[in-house]
Amino acid sequence: MDAPVNGRPPQGTTTAELAFQYAQLWCPAVLVAAFIVSVGAHSFATSRTEDELIASSVKGPGGKPLPVTKKKREQELHLQSGSITKRVFQWATATIVITFLVNGTAIALHALQARENSVYLWWCGEERVVYIAGSTFLYIFVLFTLFDWRQSPDITHLIVFTLGLGGETTILLSFALSIAESQHRKHGMKKQSAGPVSAHTWDVVDLSIGAVRLCILALLVCLYAVRAAKGQLQGRRLLDEDAHRSDVDETTPLLNDTGNANEEAAFYRPQKLPHRSWFEYCRGYSIFFPYLWPSDSLQLQGVVLLSFVLVIFQRIVNIMVPAQIGAVTDLLGDNERIPNTVCAQLGLLIFYEFLQGPSGLLGSLQAILWIPVSQHTYQALTTAAFEHVHSLSLDFHLGKRTGEVLSALNKGASINQFLEQVTFQVVPMLVDLAVAIVYFYIQFGAMYALFVSVITFYYLYLTIRMAATAADQRRDMVNADREEEAVKNDSIISYETVKYFNAEKFEFTRYRNAIIAFQLAEASVVWGISHMNMCQLTVFICGILIAMMTCAFEVTRGTRSVGDFVLLFAYLVQLQGPLNFFGTFYRTVQQAMISGERLLELFKIQPSVMDRLGVKPLPEHDGHIQWTGVSFSYDNRRTALENVSFECAPGTTTAFVGESGGGKSTVLRLMFRYYNCQQGSIKIGGWDVKDVTIDSVRRLIGVVPQDTVLFNETLMYNLKYANSAVTDEDVFEACRAAAIHDRILSFPDGYLTKVGERGLCLSGGEKQRVAIARAILKKPKIIMLDEATSALDGETEQKIQSRLISGNFGQGHTVLIIAHRLSTIIHADQIIVLHAGAVVEKGTHEELLALQGRYASMWDKHCRDEHA
Repeated sequence: MDAPVNGRPPQGTTTAELAFQYAQLWCPAVLVAAFIVSVGAHSFATSRTEDELIASSVKGPGGKPLPVTKKKREQELHLQSGSITKRVFQWATATIVITFLVNGTAIALHALQARENSVYLWWCGEERVVYIAGSTFLYIFVLFTLFDWRQSPDITHLIVFTLGLGGETTILLSFALSIAESQHRKHGMKKQSAGPVSAHTWDVVDLSIGAVRLCILALLVCLYAVRAAKGQLQGRRLLDEDAHRSDVDETTPLLNDTGNANEEAAFYRPQKLPHRSWFEYCRGYSIFFPYLWPSDSLQLQGVVLLSFVLVIFQRIVNIMVPAQIGAVTDLLGDNERIPNTVCAQLGLLIFYEFLQGPSGLLGSLQAILWIPVSQHTYQALTTAAFEHVHSLSLDFHLGKRTGEVLSALNKGASINQFLEQVTFQVVPMLVDLAVAIVYFYIQFGAMYALFVSVITFYYLYLTIRMAATAADQRRDMVNADREEEAVKNDSIISYETVKYFNAEKFEFTRYRNAIIAFQLAEASVVWGISHMNMCQLTVFICGILIAMMTCAFEVTRGTRSVGDFVLLFAYLVQLQGPLNFFGTFYRTVQQAMISGERLLELFKIQPSVMDRLGVKPLPEHDGHIQWTGVSFSYDNRRTALENVSFECAPGTTTAFVGESGGGKSTVLRLMFRYYNCQQGSIKIGGWDVKDVTIDSVRRLIGVVPQDTVLFNETLMYNLKYANSAVTDEDVFEACRAAAIHDRILSFPDGYLTKVGERGLCLSGGEKQRVAIARAILKKPKIIMLDEATSALDGETEQKIQSRLISGNFGQGHTVLIIAHRLSTIIHADQIIVLHAGAVVEKGTHEELLALQGRYASMWDKHCRDEHA
């Protein structure tokens, strides 16, 4: 017989009963939607920037805490004042859960009593089941968040409790009105309730439980309002006190300050990055988004659009497959079935199966179409990272670990993988789950939609929560992997040093320890994944068991067909794939984002020397150099150059001498604009180097460094690297000027000889002469030689110096030379003696000897060494 409502046989649905049913049906759905939206909005509003994340986990110099900002102070007040209130919210929410459990128990007892008395088969209604079961699971989850979230209760809980209060009020009022109308009907029809306990008694029990729940929700809303008002008043008072103390500190004289008042605080970057929410990840990773979208190609944009269309078709096919399985099952169970119809329906099922899945026709076509887009994003991102590293200033490259930088550059594939997984796996999977809930509501009713919703919601929460807990473990594994790569790269690059000190066993042990550290971190991650998989399977199996038992019961009663049972089973099994994939994808996406953190850090490092806005290239000039009062320091605690002034006329040679660490190499670095001077000016051809582009300054300067590094290519490749437009004859002439031409011809392969890693196949003197020839081929206006002939014998050095200074290659060029061997620079037009970063003497060789100062002392020592 038809199921009565709340124990009463249906005599027609009244307005109050209709309102009661709809309120029960939509109350849990509205609360869930409000909770999800409010969590997202609150997370976005409270997400921190990269700088705030770093500042929250580091301390200032001397281990002192950073200054407390207003936002930070309010968060601290929130935590300090909420411990007792948080307990009240936890206990009150637990009581709400208990009221729903009691509600369910009362309904079960009512049904058992009605069955024992054989009055009629009592059924509370599908809406009542959805309301009680859905609300129970929702408030259990809210209770979890009150324990789990550090800053709880927050605005999200207030929204849920406020909407819950409104929903419970509506349900309670409509329930009371429906009872009153029902009693009025019963009185008019003069019928009495059967059984030892009247239906009216159970209605009173339901009303009482609902009233208790309503009072608790009202109490929580009022308590939150009082707590917020009290916290705001206390916050204002303490913030005013902080501001007052701040004003006092600002007016206090800094007589007792041991540091430099003008020195900028040197805050240190944390070794372990702080926890991030998804919004914080997206905000930080937004720097990559311009490289991921093919904005310069309409064809690729069309491919992206077509790929999204295919993804939509895949979602439709995912619904059609289980629906077609159910239709075929019902058709096979029909005794009057037509064979042609069966074959047609089976063929349609096979066609849908052919289209479905990542390996199906639609998935394969989408994967093929996405190849050029994926290659474009990878190329754009990795090229940008490579260009960014080259754009960084010398201070970065002097302090970098090459292995770590290379490891960071390799993470471009992780960002690309993150894009593909989110676009074509995670988002479609979430769409599949949402569509499944709607489909089950339409096809099977609200109760089955509730089953799928609970399975999905708790499965996703469990996955996200457990994966977030394992984020530190995964980050440790990524860091250990990066350290292993760094150790391996550094050791191989320093191959000669390892051999010089017989340190093979030490390097083997160091690398083995790095591998062990990685494997320990990896084992921890694998254990966490296995634990997560078991919990996920438990949640899914419990949910599918309840859904299938309910459907099987309805099949035995004849209210559903066998095809419906098969459809339900097939769709739930199909949902297991996306849910399992979500666990996998969440972990891989999380790993990709953690791996990309290193590349993100690299992108956030900015060069310390950059072109000013609007500067133009250095015009054609004659090579005139003028330094005026130049001061510079690498570190504020120590001065490298102080008030250095000199002038180099076009076509002249200037030599810099002095003890090691006196500032000679710093002069060349400032000339080449590796750094900018902090005081004074450096002019080339009458133009301040800060007022022209860096590239134009460097293009007109040829440098022969103290340590020459060559590419692992042929000699001709390395020589033409300076100027690809030169001819072979130009290369030969430059090599003759550098006294290396005959030596190269003596090699078996001549100019096609491979020089090996960093040029290690050549001797030190040969590398220096190749570097000199390469500088000549650049055809610069200014030539800078930094101990460029230190590895040569005296005769070869004199020959090269004479050709560079007085030969054809030296004419019209301004030459700057750093040399410890004073005999090689006695013909220089100007010799500048540097001591402790300052110019102490300046003049020609004869003039400086006549001064009988520091240069004369250095010359006497040089003569004694030569005589010895």
